[in-house]
Amino acid sequence: MPENNSASKGFGLEWAEAALERGDQVAVTSRSESAFDGPVAKYGDAVLPLRLDVVDRAAAFKAVQEAIDEFGGLDVVINNAGYGLFGMTEEVTEQQAREQIDVNVFGALWVTQAVLPHLRARGSGHIIQVSSIGGVVSLPGLGLYHASKFALEGFTASLAAEVKDFGIKVTLVEPAGYATGWAGPSAVQTEHLPAYDDFRAAMTRISARRGDPSATRAAILTLVDAEQPPLRIFFGEGPLEIITREYRTRLDEWRKWDDVSKIAFGA
Repeated sequence: MPENNSASKGFGLEWAEAALERGDQVAVTSRSESAFDGPVAKYGDAVLPLRLDVVDRAAAFKAVQEAIDEFGGLDVVINNAGYGLFGMTEEVTEQQAREQIDVNVFGALWVTQAVLPHLRARGSGHIIQVSSIGGVVSLPGLGLYHASKFALEGFTASLAAEVKDFGIKVTLVEPAGYATGWAGPSAVQTEHLPAYDDFRAAMTRISARRGDPSATRAAILTLVDAEQPPLRIFFGEGPLEIITREYRTRLDEWRKWDDVSKIAFGA
């Protein structure tokens, strides 16, 4: 089962190795040329390492075609490239905002567009977008990250309906907190404005408990092997309770203001 996966670290590396261990062929992408020395040494020709910056649309199309040429086709495509931008909305620079959206939204969009003609022609395939619990609920201090994941969720939900009749499956994986580099080495921090110091100090801290990325291996394989995979699935403990509270709050507020909503429609 050939796969296309941004796999230099974190979930991508875990999932690539899970597929390789069971005998699948995997095309892996990264901006680093040496990111795959270990997997290539261990799995040989079953791994196709490709250097790719996902914000480069032409390069994404080229990488997808190279994977198809090497393996004869792709069955599963996982868009895993992404990072977190930490900072208050007012603190985010224009460059930081554009780069966040470029990687987390457009990167996934370009790879998706590149693979769709191939999957349509085959009449099968599975596109997996790695979103986040941050794609369905927002916290302060991560506004642009949430914006990117909400955007990913939005176009992916439309995509799922658009390609269903072609036999293409689409899934959003929404992980909770895991012990990856997302909040550490991979993160980008804004320059702090003193005006937010008190608020920042009083912010509710996210639980220090983190899931084990390697524990997601069985889950991702179960997902790609499913005949009828879900459009959305949480990875981790806690997200279902969080989103249940969030949607209950939203519904209560919408109901409270429903009279005004109807007045806004006109007579």
